Amino acid sequence: MGRPGVSAVLTPTFGTDATARPRLQIGDWWVDPAANELARTGETVRIEPKAMQVLLALADGAGRVVSREELLSGAWPGVVVGDEALTQTIIKLRRALGDNPRAPSYIETISKRGYRLIAAVQSAEIAAQTADGAVEVALPPRLAARTRRRVPRPGLIAGVLLALAAAGAYFFLSVEQPTPSPDAADLGDERHPAPLTVTVLPFESLGTDGEQAYLARGISNDLMTDLSRLPGLRLIRAPSGVPESRTARGARYLVLGSVQRESGTLRINVHLVDTGTNQQLWSERFERPFGDLFSVQDEIVRRLTEVLPGKLTDAARQRLAKRYTPSLEAYDYFLRAQALFLVRQAGVNEEARDLYRKALALDPKFARAYAGLAMTYAMDHRLRPAGDASTALDRAFELAESARLIDPEIPEVYWALAFVHVQSRRHEQAIQSLQKAIELNRSFADAYAFMGGVYSYIGESARAIPLLRTALRLNPDGGYLYFLILGRAYLFENDIEQALINLREAAVRNPIDLETRIHLAAALVAAGDLSAAEWEVVEIRSIEGAFSIRSWLPTYPLRSPQYRARLLELLAKVEVQ
Repeated sequence: MGRPGVSAVLTPTFGTDATARPRLQIGDWWVDPAANELARTGETVRIEPKAMQVLLALADGAGRVVSREELLSGAWPGVVVGDEALTQTIIKLRRALGDNPRAPSYIETISKRGYRLIAAVQSAEIAAQTADGAVEVALPPRLAARTRRRVPRPGLIAGVLLALAAAGAYFFLSVEQPTPSPDAADLGDERHPAPLTVTVLPFESLGTDGEQAYLARGISNDLMTDLSRLPGLRLIRAPSGVPESRTARGARYLVLGSVQRESGTLRINVHLVDTGTNQQLWSERFERPFGDLFSVQDEIVRRLTEVLPGKLTDAARQRLAKRYTPSLEAYDYFLRAQALFLVRQAGVNEEARDLYRKALALDPKFARAYAGLAMTYAMDHRLRPAGDASTALDRAFELAESARLIDPEIPEVYWALAFVHVQSRRHEQAIQSLQKAIELNRSFADAYAFMGGVYSYIGESARAIPLLRTALRLNPDGGYLYFLILGRAYLFENDIEQALINLREAAVRNPIDLETRIHLAAALVAAGDLSAAEWEVVEIRSIEGAFSIRSWLPTYPLRSPQYRARLLELLAKVEVQ
């Protein structure tokens, strides 16, 4: 039962195009989903599409608690984003609505559960019904000037809305599947002209504790890394949140599973499916003490290699048997740190650094933890421009080199070394490190994507595009960075339409990433849409209030003078100096 004054007259619409939604009245505000606008007497506020989607979800559940998990899975379908993305969206909504979180009139925070919309909600038509049974939509002047019309009776309204819902389509980015160019490296092997193709779906977390999701991701990611080391096998990552029939993307074999941790017990279910015949080749349930996690992972890989066609050499078996660390607790700290590092915010970067240090305190020979720690120092140069950049970068390089010396056979170590090189403006050395990473793992999508980013930094964005396409083919759900790098390359190639498609996708996946917003604003200026570009400037200011492109560029590893001048020229038109 909703609170008094709340009219829950709406139906859930996650996955529905917001432009097909009717206008609403929420408290004092008239809500126009198609225009992403809130309006009341004498005031109009524009909000970003993702904020509108969250507001509509809260309105659909008006009067009840809508969990954070429900909002995240509904507003960011098929995308893994941190809680911070939702928190920032709620902050923006409250700011737009003029709501006080300490004494809310609109959005109430329910500790450890989610949010509840406590303002009255009703459709605009019901709010303004006239006596003759027709509806005169009474909107504020700005909306009324654009949308004033007579609306048919409710029965006809229902029919129209049903037709709109049927016609609505969920927009997603369709990535071209090109033949890899020489830049993208040959994904096969001369000795194995027809490599096995395998997709490992992200393992499902069955635990009631939301924090267990990082464990399921870590186990499936490690399985992908282990399998990628097999000669003659190519890993193709699958996008999350998509039906299994669509995830293989041409892969012959599909690995899927689930993870559950209860107290000291670990339960893992794994299945291997031949997508050509739809036959389940192998299925097994592992239930062991949590301390046996590494041995279980090794056993899963061993069993898969026995069932998959082909033979392994002794050297390959030895490589598969290597664990990154013998310490389960250190591994746990490492997985948590990895998730935090991707947020790319100063405070969260410090938290990730602390977790990497805890991992190393337990295992001083944990190469990947050294590599992760190195990246937090390299990122300091970007996140804390007022700090001592040279000292932080020197420390980052020292730690990355330590990782390489401890274990020179880990592809991710060379990725981290490339990351440090880029922040230090050693772009050619970064490319060499990424080439080494790809030699060790021909299916390393992140390495192809990052190499594309480096080529854009040095003024060769045309070389970046095929690399990003290869990365997206290997990992269709590669995250916002893939789309940011591809959109940036298209921007500098002056293909503005493609730039906008990819940069908007990056912004949806990570709405609080400053770099994405900067390039999206520039692309909108290039497209002649100054109004939308000015809105992006508002978003930039909400992320970093004192932002200045001229102070930001010196911390950004864009080396090309032409590209830097292009950014400055475009952003000057919306006064981002």
